[in-house]
Amino acid sequence: MLRIQIPEKANRIIAALTEAGFEAYVVGGCVRDAILGRTAADWDITTNARPEQVKALFPRTLDTGLQHGTVTVMQGREGFEVTTYRIDGEYLDGRHPEKVTFTPSLLEDLRRRDFTVNAMAYNEKEGLVDAFDGLGDLKRRQIRCVGNAEERFTEDALRILRAVRFSAQLDFTIEDQTRAALSRFAPRLSKVSAERIQTELVKLLTSPHPERFRVVWETGISAVILPEFDACMNTPQNHPHHSWSVGEHTLRALYASEPDKVLRLAVLLHDIGKPLTRTTDEAGIDHFYGHGQKGAELADQILRRLKFDNDTRRKVVKLVLVHDDRQIPLTPRGVRQAVHRIGAETFPDYLKVRRADIMAQNPVLREEKLKTLEETEKLYQGILEAGQCLSLKELAVTGRDLISAGQRPGPELGKVLNRLLELVLEHPEYNTKEILLERVKQEQKKNRKE
Repeated sequence: MLRIQIPEKANRIIAALTEAGFEAYVVGGCVRDAILGRTAADWDITTNARPEQVKALFPRTLDTGLQHGTVTVMQGREGFEVTTYRIDGEYLDGRHPEKVTFTPSLLEDLRRRDFTVNAMAYNEKEGLVDAFDGLGDLKRRQIRCVGNAEERFTEDALRILRAVRFSAQLDFTIEDQTRAALSRFAPRLSKVSAERIQTELVKLLTSPHPERFRVVWETGISAVILPEFDACMNTPQNHPHHSWSVGEHTLRALYASEPDKVLRLAVLLHDIGKPLTRTTDEAGIDHFYGHGQKGAELADQILRRLKFDNDTRRKVVKLVLVHDDRQIPLTPRGVRQAVHRIGAETFPDYLKVRRADIMAQNPVLREEKLKTLEETEKLYQGILEAGQCLSLKELAVTGRDLISAGQRPGPELGKVLNRLLELVLEHPEYNTKEILLERVKQEQKKNRKE
């Protein structure tokens, strides 16, 4: 019999429910992950006990979803969601059941779930309860809806995007009938809130296989949630530096990037401005002048539309704006000026986006570009190790120091600080208070003579 190691605290809850005469199992994603040898994020429990009966059994509980039969049982500082077996009513809004009905049947509860790999339950006494062959689908490495795929997607349209997300996280294919239903029901995603789409999108992008975003395009999902990407898939790049369309290049760049939310979003959107800036010269070569600026404007609109937080939006938009900055001389001075131009906060991520971008360009030219990038990275590390000044906040003097030295407050004060920063970027050894204040005094003396 298949054995799953249930955490002691979750087992304690199951034991208490069982001793009180109820059924109880761990259920859903934790069972799936345990079978696959993955670390489960949460251990959810399902039971035929009603919420009030669960609350009566445990000294510390939280009412986290009573209308759906969910009580959070606290074990020390850790909470475990315990949910009563239920049957969902009609999904009139394409997202939430109008009502739920409690049921004594575990099978009925499992039947309402989205995918077979998420519809398994387990306890140590009964073993695995797998009425829909979720274990078989784990072995076949496929995502398949429980029962009729069209019904599942009609009930909750977010499941359409979740199917692709799970395939990316688990490196599974999507079973044929489930995939066909994705395409047919993709337009229903327009009923889902931007916040929920954002959550699934980020999970997909930060998965081990972000290039599965291709399925989002192939099934028509992107036409609903990110139509700008469809334009990228339809935009060729007839240029010596490229081998694929804008969209294909983006998918390859995603796979080559680090699994970080800001980085993956920046890579997804880095060339989003190309379809609107494409021109073709007399020789048939495509150009995309100004695509960074246009892309930053579009990225800002897209991230606002998907309700991303301001910090994420600011960082991603900045990376899209600067991602194509290649005018960096391979000298310490050139790199210092590039860091100042691109931004000290942004520069490390700029290098990572640049690497992913190069990895998805023409393979013939890749080695030379990577060598240049590595030289830039090496120079940048040397600058950091030497503690050289790269921004105003690292400058050895402040506005207050300048005012004390006789500089009047006002717009000119900022100009003086920026001139000093330019001097230090050129000559890092000048970044001492004594040298910089002496420079200011000399400048003031010169201005008085004039």
